[in-house]
Amino acid sequence: MDDKRRTDEPPHDNRLSIETPIDRVTALDLERFNRVATSPDRACLVVIYGPELGKRAPLGHGNYEIGRSPRCELQIDQESISRHHARITCEMHRHYIEDLKSTNGTFVNDRVVTKTLLTDGDQIKLGRSIMKYMSGDNIEANYHEEIYRLMTMDGLTQTHNRRYFNEALEREFNRCRRYQRALSLLLFDIDHFKKINDTYGHVAGDTVLRQLASAVKPRLRQQDVLARVGGEEFAVLLPEVDLSGARVAAEKVRKLVEAGKFTVDTREFGCTVSVGIGLLAAEMDGPTALYEAADRQLYEAKNGGRNRVAG
Repeated sequence: MDDKRRTDEPPHDNRLSIETPIDRVTALDLERFNRVATSPDRACLVVIYGPELGKRAPLGHGNYEIGRSPRCELQIDQESISRHHARITCEMHRHYIEDLKSTNGTFVNDRVVTKTLLTDGDQIKLGRSIMKYMSGDNIEANYHEEIYRLMTMDGLTQTHNRRYFNEALEREFNRCRRYQRALSLLLFDIDHFKKINDTYGHVAGDTVLRQLASAVKPRLRQQDVLARVGGEEFAVLLPEVDLSGARVAAEKVRKLVEAGKFTVDTREFGCTVSVGIGLLAAEMDGPTALYEAADRQLYEAKNGGRNRVAG
């Protein structure tokens, strides 16, 4: 490789893609290449979001097509999936995924690709479905661990799911009631989300949900519980936070989303959220009462003009 030419190129992000032909592999590409399992027979895909959630699809040395067509090795009956959407091939004992000129594109770790090398743990997004690529000697243990994760996590947003949230809400409600601690709950959802889906499509809507969760999650405390509890509705459980602290947290979430830019394909646009606050009170007889209090305030925020906090 010509070193002089290399110095003029932008830094490589260690993904081997169609924009980086295989005959121009960088040192970082080689490092990534060498991390992949040496035996293709130990690799598989696991559906972590979409139809057939939890399905395990073993890969091998041959071609493996994913699409809506019944002729595909992994058929996904979903409108957002092209009939022949993507193909996984085995080259030099490594797996590559290639987009087959699909309508909605093929994404690996949220990056659109035409052809790229897969490594253990990569997330593949096709239309409204997400799969996880697994390889290596501990694939059986990793598969069972992933299935357990699916019981508590939302595959699209990588936040907790409604089931985990309900358990956490009941646990924290009882604990804070017993020890007379403060407990607050935020409920927020995206304003005019239906318009986003109608204008840009459900694939774009899913992308917004995923990007929103990625923006909000790092700004919360470790002990806070962020969960997707509905289509475009999220909850944040704030243990030992009083009303004034909850208002600060709610306003932080609102401003963060309002200032954010959400990218779908080459389109960039903004969105807002409305936030309702519920506070544990002596007269509440159970965790459902706290949830309903936050939900009422969310309704007030919507009626008050949206992009605001109520409670």
